[in-house]
Amino acid sequence: MPREARSKYITPDGASRLQDELRQLWRVERPKVTAEVQAAAAQGDRSENAEYIYGKRRLRQIDSRIRFLTKRLEEVEVVRAPVADNGRAYFGCWITVEDEAGTESRFRLVGPDESDVENGRISVDSPIGRALLGKREDDEVTVRRPKGDITYLITQIDNN
Repeated sequence: MPREARSKYITPDGASRLQDELRQLWRVERPKVTAEVQAAAAQGDRSENAEYIYGKRRLRQIDSRIRFLTKRLEEVEVVRAPVADNGRAYFGCWITVEDEAGTESRFRLVGPDESDVENGRISVDSPIGRALLGKREDDEVTVRRPKGDITYLITQIDNN
């Protein structure tokens, strides 16, 4: 089954976080786990050595993540400057919306690698991200969700 296409755009902050994670995995985590595996292997019978088996599994996970991050960082395009301010929602901007109950939420439209709903970072590939992209202040946007559609009123679009 082919993977879903992901947007190739990322903010400078998002690219920096991915690079920091890659550096941490490569320079700190992997050498530490490799040393633990070597120490566990020196204890003898590897087939019943839980530390050795767990360490090898953790090494495979780290190597997989390193491969993913390396490839992804080669693919992504860092969007450094906001588009001309034409009053529309764009990649990297902050959007304040109000739902039908009057509850305000603030989102930043970011790439899929840096989405973090708890901190208000919404992927442009998500249903709400796709619905908001290109809209203007005072536009109403309806987002289809599994638990039912929701309508938002865009109250503000800004860079900060």
